[in-house]
Amino acid sequence: MAKQPSTIGASTYQQIKRDIIFGELEPGAKLKLEALRKRYEASLSTLRETLNRLASDGFVEAPEQRGFLVKPVSKEDLKEIADLRALIECHALELSVENGDTEWEGNLVAAHHKLHLMEKRLLGGDDTGKEDWKRYDFEFHKALISACNSENLMSIHEIVFDKYLRYQMLVLTYRGQEAVDEHKAIFDAAIARDSKSANRMLRQHIKKGLEHSLDAF
Repeated sequence: MAKQPSTIGASTYQQIKRDIIFGELEPGAKLKLEALRKRYEASLSTLRETLNRLASDGFVEAPEQRGFLVKPVSKEDLKEIADLRALIECHALELSVENGDTEWEGNLVAAHHKLHLMEKRLLGGDDTGKEDWKRYDFEFHKALISACNSENLMSIHEIVFDKYLRYQMLVLTYRGQEAVDEHKAIFDAAIARDSKSANRMLRQHIKKGLEHSLDAF
């Protein structure tokens, strides 16, 4: 029983963060505790703890004496997040390519396969699975860096990736074949253990994604 509050808190955190990322809680929206209590069926103490954690992670703001609100968005913030993602993910990728074993390769192959199948659906005009698409996209990028041997890098990367994903969901447009080709090039370089090429291609992938999002902002 002692672990139950932690489990409930973790679930509430994931639910609210998901709704912020996918725009169901809009940027700048006031987060009223009573409305959140009914929506997420969580206690006020759990909600306060959750919102403070989300504020610490950068998804919520807590202006003094003004309660909580969903963090607003801006082009400047998006650029900073993209730069930070490139810094963290490219470094972790080099470490992972150099350290990865057969299990890492297998997981990467599976993650790329699932992403590629979803991308083929999108290219065919079926955009009903956009949330699954972004989940597979994250799983692929996570698999790329999963052998970096640093829990801290993995944890920070997930937070930064989610912040970047939030902007993609706000201006959601698909880059199409170009993004598919970039994923394949990164995958091929990683499997070939060419860490420098994988790094360069990943950095270019993030840069082009940023440019695409800024154009649609």
